[in-house]
Amino acid sequence: MDDVHELLAAALSDPETGWSLGTFGAAGEFRRRPDEPVRTSGAGGLGLRTRRGGIRIAARPDLVPVAYETPVPGGWSHAVALCLPAASARGAARGVATELGPDRDALDPAHAGRILFDLGFGLPHLDICARSDDPAALARLRAGLGTGAREFGPPVLADLEAGRLGLVLTGALGRVEVDAAGPPPGPRAYAVAQVLRLRRSHAATAPIPPGLVPCAHLHPAHPERDATGAPLPFCRRRHAAFQALLARWGDPDLLAAKRHRLGLGPRPGRAPDRWTRAAERVADAQAARLNHCSVASGGVPEGEVPARPVIDS
Repeated sequence: MDDVHELLAAALSDPETGWSLGTFGAAGEFRRRPDEPVRTSGAGGLGLRTRRGGIRIAARPDLVPVAYETPVPGGWSHAVALCLPAASARGAARGVATELGPDRDALDPAHAGRILFDLGFGLPHLDICARSDDPAALARLRAGLGTGAREFGPPVLADLEAGRLGLVLTGALGRVEVDAAGPPPGPRAYAVAQVLRLRRSHAATAPIPPGLVPCAHLHPAHPERDATGAPLPFCRRRHAAFQALLARWGDPDLLAAKRHRLGLGPRPGRAPDRWTRAAERVADAQAARLNHCSVASGGVPEGEVPARPVIDS
């Protein structure tokens, strides 16, 4: 439990780490700029909010972090899935738009009087909500009560962009709030109807152990992409930071398969399968980057340090 709390607290303190809370096809994402003023919010300090939104995450005793890497064309992606047992991950799953009353759990106490509406997506592990105190936006939300939703409609997006409402995505591990639209990196939410129809809790490429449901993810800085996905020169510091997370929270068999591919350890006892082959492909891609950096004398300096965030008390 202390290790999990430490993982979450360290990730929240790092402006290079992004967060998502949701399910396959719909999520609320929280990111912030290194120089963006931020306040703590939530028990144990496990929450942050900016002018544009925020996150609160719970270090539950049954939370299981799963760090993993997946091969993608031209490289790899990485994340730490924050998982719960399937029975503990289920939410209200309201299938129609429902008025829930004042948002007493708002990250900003000034927003606690705004009226919260479940938009009726009916997802088992995520409630997608909107809140407002604007009379016109409230009237539009109330006009849709009793109907189901499978995407963000134009009225919701228009009211969000105009600052008349915010989006609140909640689940068993906490919430993400999106209070203002703006350029990335920053809080945002999405719901993709075509993907939601698959009714999956996670992408098929993610090696999540059976019986667990990923309810949130943390996204540490990638060694060759910035927060918007734009390419960067390979950064050894970022690479080493995630390898430490992988060693602590990853699947030992997949880590052994990767190390064996790199010539750093014996062949794992696990029989080759789709997951070990994926780990080997990641190993090949990373070895190519590291070899290139060695030839070119190191890529981005290892001592690179991000700017400190501005903390308001």
